[in-house]
Amino acid sequence: MKAVRLHGYNQQPTVDEVPEPKVAGPLDVVVKVGGAGVCRTDLHIILGQWDAAMSPNLPYTIGHENAGWVHEIGSAVTNVAVGDTVILHPTPTCGLCRACRAGQDMHCSASTFPGLDGSDGGMAEYLLTSARACVKLDPSTQPKDVAALADAGITAYHAVRKALPLLYPGTTAVVIGAGGLGHIGIQCLAALSATNIVVVDRNPDALALASKLGAGETVVADGTQVDAVKDLTNGEGADVVLDFVAEEGAENEGFAMTRPGGSYYVIGYGGTLVVPTLDVISTERNIVGNIVGTYNELAELMVLAEAGKVTLHTKTYPLDAAPDALRDLEAGQVRGRAILVP
Repeated sequence: MKAVRLHGYNQQPTVDEVPEPKVAGPLDVVVKVGGAGVCRTDLHIILGQWDAAMSPNLPYTIGHENAGWVHEIGSAVTNVAVGDTVILHPTPTCGLCRACRAGQDMHCSASTFPGLDGSDGGMAEYLLTSARACVKLDPSTQPKDVAALADAGITAYHAVRKALPLLYPGTTAVVIGAGGLGHIGIQCLAALSATNIVVVDRNPDALALASKLGAGETVVADGTQVDAVKDLTNGEGADVVLDFVAEEGAENEGFAMTRPGGSYYVIGYGGTLVVPTLDVISTERNIVGNIVGTYNELAELMVLAEAGKVTLHTKTYPLDAAPDALRDLEAGQVRGRAILVP
């Protein structure tokens, strides 16, 4: 089969011929990939930014946002059958450790992260995963239309779900970045809360999309965005800031946009937040980290997606064009999410 393989850092991945994966264990599931999202994390992987954390053995197949159809199942699999349409939680988990039993399965002590940790991901024709990672979908759902919800979607949804108790009517939530994650976060906020949504982005096209998706106000990131947010909030700042960029200075601007007693949620990454501790204690502002969401959160998000309340804006590429998709993403030429379709 064809697969997008990373052979070395700071090199473009190549589309190679590799053996198809086969079921080996009783809970294994092989999925015929119908859509694989192209994520900024893939760009970070190529640059070697995850090497220290994951120490993957190269080469391997990248791609951690995957949906498709069940192709083969292990002897103990009961939750899906061959032919079912599924979206895959990006981290197959054990179900037995304390984190899994507490419903925090994204912190599973025995999880794998296909496409990130050196085990093969889903930018391929077939992917080996586990029964615990499979969320069964309505058969009419097209995998290419939902694949990026497997990581970008639940990451955005997870952050919004955590912030919901703070977002009662009359509050303001600022979303920094209306790209692949941010445009999903905007829709989740609109679907689940009555907060006033303010979106900050440097791209006018992204802001136009944000207005269509539920933003009450949009702000161009032209260097005056902190003051603009303060002006929209009577000089105080936002109750919640959800930062889907968190690099190139956005991280420090995001904290500055947060009102006293407010909470700054970090979802994007790559930058360095520099905050005097006096500023934290004197204003009681919270800094909240966010990683990928839980299996249950993915299932909840798919309910919203199948109801049409959260939709992905996508640009599709054939699997052979994976290098083009990665270049377009890096150049900022993708509105929403790039999706590879084998």
